Amino acid sequence: MNVYDFRATDIQGQPLALEQYRGKVLLIVNTASACVFTAQYKELEQVYQQFRDQGVVVLGFPCNQFRQQERGTEAEIGAFCERNFGVTFPMFAKIDVNGAGAHPLFKHLKKEKPGLLGTGLIKWNFTKFLVARDGSVVERYSPTTSPRAIAGDIEKLLA
Repeated sequence: MNVYDFRATDIQGQPLALEQYRGKVLLIVNTASACVFTAQYKELEQVYQQFRDQGVVVLGFPCNQFRQQERGTEAEIGAFCERNFGVTFPMFAKIDVNGAGAHPLFKHLKKEKPGLLGTGLIKWNFTKFLVARDGSVVERYSPTTSPRAIAGDIEKLLA
């Protein structure tokens, strides 16, 4: 299996096959609107703008599992991201990233790149996964990793 085998619901409530991103480099992020890292939306948008014409897509997945820092509805989340950070990259409906109800995509991402000490858990909002054009999960980044710091790894995948 790879990332393209999964489906998700976009922020407008429409089902979407990730197959539509086949051949793209993806940066997949679990997000939240009331987190200490929320300002990373701006950097994620900058990365998206810098590389989108070269085939890079940032995918944002709101999650309310960490101190309920994403309480809004999908409409509220979308409006917040656009109004405060100019987000134009694809956003999805709220999901769980840990536990029995974790979205299958995030179960896959964690299996491929389990993280520190192999725990497999996502520790906080703004954990990032870099996916190559073939759908393989290349790297996992902590919430503290600046999206701009990932630019070099993105460039390597585009070479």
